[in-house]
Amino acid sequence: MDTPFSPPAPIAPLSRVGHVIAAVRGRIDARAIGLGAKLPSVRRLAEQLAVSKSTVVEAYDRLAADGTVEARRGSGFYVAAGAAAPLVVAAPSPVLSPCIDLPRIVRQALEMRPDALQPGAGWLPESWQPLDALNRALRAAARGEAATKTPYESPRGFEPLRKVIAARLAEHGAPVDPRQIVLTDSGTHGIDLAARYFLSPGDAVVIDDPHYFNIVQLLNVHRAKIVFAPFLIDGPDIVALEAIFAQHRPRLYLTVAGPHNPTGAVWSPANAHRALKLAERHDVVIVQDDVYGDLEPTPTPRLASFDGFDRVIQVGGTSRTISTALRVGYIAARADWAEALVDLKLVTTLGKSSLTAVVLHQVLTEGGYRRHLDTFRPRLAAATASTLRRLGALGLTPWVEPRGGIFLWAKLPDGLDAVEVAHAALEDNVFFAPGRAFSPNPFWAGHMRFNVTQCGDARIFEALDRAMKKAAGISSDRRG
Repeated sequence: MDTPFSPPAPIAPLSRVGHVIAAVRGRIDARAIGLGAKLPSVRRLAEQLAVSKSTVVEAYDRLAADGTVEARRGSGFYVAAGAAAPLVVAAPSPVLSPCIDLPRIVRQALEMRPDALQPGAGWLPESWQPLDALNRALRAAARGEAATKTPYESPRGFEPLRKVIAARLAEHGAPVDPRQIVLTDSGTHGIDLAARYFLSPGDAVVIDDPHYFNIVQLLNVHRAKIVFAPFLIDGPDIVALEAIFAQHRPRLYLTVAGPHNPTGAVWSPANAHRALKLAERHDVVIVQDDVYGDLEPTPTPRLASFDGFDRVIQVGGTSRTISTALRVGYIAARADWAEALVDLKLVTTLGKSSLTAVVLHQVLTEGGYRRHLDTFRPRLAAATASTLRRLGALGLTPWVEPRGGIFLWAKLPDGLDAVEVAHAALEDNVFFAPGRAFSPNPFWAGHMRFNVTQCGDARIFEALDRAMKKAAGISSDRRG
């Protein structure tokens, strides 16, 4: 996208030439101009930055001298190879609290000792996974033809699995041709492909507030402008969403279908209709993440079921209900977008063996998975009720009592800061997920996300009690 340069914020004692150099380097480092791309002409850049042409000429000469740009006789100036600063995924986002290091949170959860308790994790413990069905599927795949295990899969992915996914989407009121489904490495991979396809650096993207925290890191990689839309107990705040669409003109709106992560809330049909009308009016593409869809006792509306995949892309996967090790996701989109996403998938990953898709197909079709869900959902409801009781006994208040899903979003008592509580709990080898990891809004600073499937051990609540008392003491000392 060819967007005009704008002067950087004044930083004394830069000269006019220094400001032009800073503006050009800033665009290159932000990946707004790719390596090898042609820079604006001297006349055009002078107009955009309101400086003289001689100032731009001197700035370009200095940038050429230090290897940032290269001059091509009769053609102009181009970004030199290696000119951009290295991309740092872990760089703190300016919209988040400086004490929240999101990659560190993920690493911390994945690298904790095997005996750690992780009520803040986003995945199922082994005891909740359908291991018998998974083992049967692995044995069946091992007995199958070598052709399903060794070569790259077809560009769209294993066709029998895509047909099963299409049938499941039709059950939820969103019929789609299997050719409009593209298999991915995971749900997150699907969102990444959609972002790569639709976004240019600097494009605005709307996400829910609060939100799944890894989305911020992913969008930072794409150099997107992140705008937060308040999420309520029945979906987004439609009034706020309309104002955001009008002001920021976003390219994408990323949201969660079914039980919301982290709040556990679900969209109402009325809000789904209103959001789709707003998206159509403002030409916004909606990417809806449905990885938690199977965790509802009865399915709630999906935007794709109202939209027919016109401007809605649905992303899903089964790592939340089967196994985190079985990383297979999908994108369902309208036909022309699906074709383009296939090409993009090949460019970024080339391909992989069909083995995981074959295993997942076996799990989904041999009957064990439906039996697993039939026992899983009542067990999930019981775990939710138990966690609510235990949290209530410690003075925590749920934002909403979820009707499905694995997450509870609860407020700590007495104005406690969830970051301080989570930090104190690490001393007991217990990992909690503080609210500021999911939102920059101070309103959520006292909230925590609890995974009810990970909350069966009483030691979790004992550690939470100790951590809250320690955090209360820290707050008291500060006030004193």
